[in-house]
Amino acid sequence: MNGLTIGILLPFLGTTLGAACVFLMVKSIAPRLQKTLTGFAAGVMVAASVWSLLIPSIEMSGKEGLPSIIPAAVGFMTGILFLLFLDSIIPHQHLDSDHSEGPKSHLSKTAKLVFAVTLHNIPEGMAVGVALAGALEHNSYMSMAGAVALSIGIAIQNFPEGAIVSMPLRSAGNSRLKSFAMGTLSGVVEPIGAILTILLASFVVPILPYLLSFAAGAMIYVVVEELIPETQEGSHSNMGTIGFAVGFLLMMALDVVLG
Repeated sequence: MNGLTIGILLPFLGTTLGAACVFLMVKSIAPRLQKTLTGFAAGVMVAASVWSLLIPSIEMSGKEGLPSIIPAAVGFMTGILFLLFLDSIIPHQHLDSDHSEGPKSHLSKTAKLVFAVTLHNIPEGMAVGVALAGALEHNSYMSMAGAVALSIGIAIQNFPEGAIVSMPLRSAGNSRLKSFAMGTLSGVVEPIGAILTILLASFVVPILPYLLSFAAGAMIYVVVEELIPETQEGSHSNMGTIGFAVGFLLMMALDVVLG
């Protein structure tokens, strides 16, 4: 199995293994642990956005000074606006909320919960896809090992993410099998997004710096809009901060060592 295949499949495997925790654990997940895991996911995403996406985007522009950051700045803001748009048109509901977001719909709470996590996973799939595409087309700026390092980091943070989805669904009264299936389903968008991004980038090589920063902006949107607020609400916010620091350091180390 080559690096490209491994890079595409690893994040989905992380989500699946995390969702499988529902077969081993009790019905509910402790708030302290949930905040720690959410903070960890946020830390991984911020570090990945900087080291694996924005820095290569700037280097890949081939320019110096102020012009070198234009692709990164344009792509970053476009990624932010794209996720803001998706957030407004897709009905979804977050785990810690009793209110739906987006347009009104008759979807069940379970479906809206899955949609919420799927929204989180879209930028992650794009990030892995564009990093792999960058390694294939511009390996002088981004190595395949560096792209796989990003995939490993996303897979690690997807493990708790899968558990965070499946465990509350189980606590809400769903069967273990249904909770596992829903948690796994939330991660399907990642390999699909990665493949589509790779196909797009292979045809439009000059926009790779924009795609890298676009994925970074999309991930930062998720962190600032959803993950950080979730870690700071109520008690045990310090555990979310500690989780963030650990996730950030782990992703930074992976990128530096393997990249």
